[in-house]
Amino acid sequence: MRQNVGTSDRILGLWLLAVAVSAFRVGRRAMAATTGIAGLGLVQNAVTGFCGCNWLFSIDTTCDGDGACRR
Repeated sequence: MRQNVGTSDRILGLWLLAVAVSAFRVGRRAMAATTGIAGLGLVQNAVTGFCGCNWLFSIDTTCDGDGACRR
């Protein structure tokens, strides 16, 4: 399968995990669980380099510095 996950997905996944840890520390367990699951999903996509939803909707977030995405 062709890589379709870029840097923005990695950053968002890590940010969601940080939000989950913060929410857990202040006792907002539902928010911690929700953002934790979403963050883990995005990090898993970043590790494998592939996202099924991106593939399904023909989205490619692997852009280089000038903003032109690879095809």
